[in-house]
Parts: sequence; C-alpha cells; structure tokens
Amino acid sequence: MDMSQLLRDEFFITQTDLERALSFQQRFGGRLEQILVNMGSLPDDQVPHFLSRYLAIPLFDLFFWQEQVLPKITDEDFKLLLSKNWLPLKVDGNNWQFACVFPLELTINEWLSKKNINAELFIATESDIQSLLSQYEQHTVEEDNSEFIGDEDDRLRELATEAPTVNLLNSLISRALRQGASDMHLEPYQGRYRVRYRVDGVLHEVERLAPKMQLPIVTRLKILSGMDIAEKRRPQDGKIEMKISNQEIDIRVSALPLNDGESVVMRFLRKDNVQYAMSVLGLSADIEAMIQRDIRTTAGVVLLTGPTGSGKTTTLYTFLNALNNDDVKIITLEDPVEYQLPGINQVQVNSDIGFDFSAGLRSIVRQDPDIIMLGEIRDKETAQIALQSALTGHLVFSTVHTNDAASAYTRLLDLGVEEFLLNAALVSIVAQRLARKICSQCSEPHPQAQQLIEKYHLTAFADKFELGEINLRKGAGCDHCSNTGYKGRMAVTEYLGCDDAIKAMPKDADFINKAKAHNQSLNRRTLLEDGLYKAVQGLTTIDEVLRVAG
Repeated sequence: MDMSQLLRDEFFITQTDLERALSFQQRFGGRLEQILVNMGSLPDDQVPHFLSRYLAIPLFDLFFWQEQVLPKITDEDFKLLLSKNWLPLKVDGNNWQFACVFPLELTINEWLSKKNINAELFIATESDIQSLLSQYEQHTVEEDNSEFIGDEDDRLRELATEAPTVNLLNSLISRALRQGASDMHLEPYQGRYRVRYRVDGVLHEVERLAPKMQLPIVTRLKILSGMDIAEKRRPQDGKIEMKISNQEIDIRVSALPLNDGESVVMRFLRKDNVQYAMSVLGLSADIEAMIQRDIRTTAGVVLLTGPTGSGKTTTLYTFLNALNNDDVKIITLEDPVEYQLPGINQVQVNSDIGFDFSAGLRSIVRQDPDIIMLGEIRDKETAQIALQSALTGHLVFSTVHTNDAASAYTRLLDLGVEEFLLNAALVSIVAQRLARKICSQCSEPHPQAQQLIEKYHLTAFADKFELGEINLRKGAGCDHCSNTGYKGRMAVTEYLGCDDAIKAMPKDADFINKAKAHNQSLNRRTLLEDGLYKAVQGLTTIDEVLRVAG
C-alpha cells in the first residue's frame, strides 16, 4: 500500500496535514512519520504500528522477550547497535534477531551487510528497548567518564541532552497524556527506575528503565523545570510549559531525594481540555439541586471536605464558573493557582514573603468582592476571617481536610473558631470522594450481580431511595480504558445542610453522631450510600465504591 494512502486510511491523517508534511519533507528532508508526529497529527506511539504495516515487519513483544536471555556480543558492536536503537535479541550463526526503532537505519544496514548477517526484525519503541536492557545491565556499555570535559554540571547537561534521553522522556510524557494520566511518577525501585502513571486516581506501572537512565532523565526534568541540577540533597519544585500534540500543558514537577536516587513526580495540568460544568462532576440529581440552591445564596460559607486528590478544588472551580458573570466580582486565594479561570481574579499565596492565606484574605476583603474562594482553611486566623466575611455579606467557598461532612465542625472548633461563628456563617458542608466510572465502551452486566444484591441488601436500599431497577455492571476491559474496565471519574458526595436543627445541636463529643442521625432522618445519604446509589444505577462498581468510601 502507498504510504500516503496508509496514513490516510488507517491512521486518519487528513489530506491537509499530509500535504503540509510532504511539503516540509521536500524542503528540509526527514522522515514523513516523524514530521507528522512533530506536527501533532500522528501520536508517536502509533509510529511503530505504522512502520509495521508499511514495511510488513512484526511488532516487538516485550513480555515474550523478557523471559529470554540476551546474547553476548562484542562491546564495540553492542555500542554501535544501541546508538541507533537496535537491540540484538538472539544470535544463531549468521542469523540474528533484532528489536529496532527504525528498520531502515542506513548505518546498521551497512554493518549487517559487511558482517554478512541475516536479520529478522521486530519494530519496538525506545522505552521497550530500555526496559529490556534494564534486565541485562551487565551487557550494557558503561559510560566512559573521560569523554566528559569540564565540571559535573557540564557532564550532567550532556547526558540530559542526548537523543535517547530526550526521545525517551518525550515518549513517556506523550503516553501519559494519551492515557489520561493526571500524574507521572519516576522512582528507583528494586534496582531499576520505575515509571508509573496515575490514571483516574489509581497508579499503574508502565515501564522499568535501566538504572543508567535515572540520572539523565532526572537531570533533563530539572533543566526543563528550572531546578538546580547539582542539588540532590534537598527537595525541589519546578514548572514546565509545553505543547504536545496541539495540547497546551503545564507540568508541575517535584523532586525528592531518596536513599538510592531521586523520586520525581510530574502533575499534568491541561489548559485546553478542562471543563467546569456541573454535568461533568457527576453529582446525584438530588444533591446537585441542594448545592445549586446553596451557591446562589447572597452570603455564607460553603465548605468542601475530603482528602488530598478528592477533587475539591475542581468542584469549587465548577461552583465559581456557574456564578461567574459581569455582575459579580470573584477573587480566589490559592496555593498554587493551577488553572486560570477567565473573568476571575486569582491570587497565589507566597509564604516566603509572609503572604499566607490569612494575610491574603485580609487583603482581598478590601477589594470589594462578592464571592471569595479560599484554597484551604489551615489555621484559626484564616477560618475566623473567612467566617466573619460571610457575616458581612460575602459568599465564601473553601475546603478543609476531614473524612466526612459533620467532622468539619469539630475540625474548625479544634482550630479555635467560636461555636456561635460556625452556627451563624455555615450554609452547607459537602464531603467528596472520586470514584472511577465504568468504561462506556466495554460495560456489561455484572456476572455476580445476584450475590452482590444479597450481600449488600441492595433491594431494600433501592426501595429506600426509590431507585427502581437494580443495574449492577462492570467493565470487561478494552483498548479505550487500557483494559482497566474504568474510564473517567465522578463525585461521590455526602451533603450536610447547616439548618436550624444542626445549629441548635451542642458541638460536643456526640455532635457527629447526632448530625448523621439528623441527615438520615431527612433521607440523605452517607458517602458510602451515595456510592452504592451510583453503583445500583450501573455507573460504577461496588468494589470501586468500597475502595474510595468504604
């Protein structure tokens, strides 16, 4: 098949992009598929599939070859092959098998001809080759320190700018973004350098790199994020801005020294793809109606509670987005400002200069805001100013770290806030977790549905909340969800309205139990019950609900 036709028919490259790429190739040279990758038209993880189809060469099976023994060849030949991303897999006289990134590499083909070697090829990615190499480290060529001239910084920079390092890191970032990862973790583990993606809140191991790649990868990330590459004894933070496959990406980078190297965590903040709409949160209809009423009050405090990573900030942004118009002034105080919201004044705290939450809040109340969002209530002074601001006519949103809604009262009391202030200012408290949604592409009826219905008494549960039919489902696993059975997340919530009954209750040791009993009398659900409510509707699984709210 013609290359252009293959790209159009099977890899969905538009004729316009193809013509642009061909024009660039005619003027400047280069491989067509790589030009399309650089344009953002062809995902780089599709390049091996394209080459495999076009050249009729099978793809490399990493899991099969992990069980095999790498052949021993001379260091000189091994170094030449690795420099072009060719890895010998098996040697039988003149018949050799190779994993390679680009089969048409001229230098290697000349070497094969000179050695009279019959080559059987498998097309691999650079990360495949590095992963396999990590298991045979004794065969790799040691770096010769004499090649580096100058001080340690120069050596590190040279390592970090070599093509294998650059290409490997770009490939890992691109794969993470395509899989919808929120974070990428790189850390030493059992003599290797492990790469894990956090997708829908759960970590998945995707690669184990050769130990020699740790220093180049960490150094490159430090250079890109503006860190000190020579500093390995203390934690550092940085930021990278880049554009990958036509996506504007901010990457927050954190480096932490360990006993056997450095752990680096990258958090991906997508500028273009974030939606702040109530429908995206996945709130239950009854809870959404109560929250919609609360956020449209003229004054008071609405609190979100939950652990780190439970989506509190995203939910607050959604509330602000629903209220954002030309008639109101909205100011946020955050640490840090992760996403820029049009029409909203966002302020970042800076503790190094004494501009913390309490100092920032004192400043922004003098800016005549209608709505204030505080990233987090951490101390007594911040809490008191926030609650007093609500009493003077401001609508305030904020978060606290507690396990359920009622515990927010005791948390604020522990900080030293007066009980009368809580009773006067709080409008409602929403506890939140994020549960993975069943993949829509491979959703199927749960094979153990009847056993689960009996075990968790779901018939009575469905009757209590007027759910009707019980529809327990699970994801079979497919390419769309990377065979996890889940794709995307939704909020599992517990709502506590700060009504007259709650205000009248003494905030003593029995308050939490009394508040929960009051909520149950109003037929409102706990976190676990709201999760089961969604599982019965076929939106998530009981296993997932128990994981996040059990």
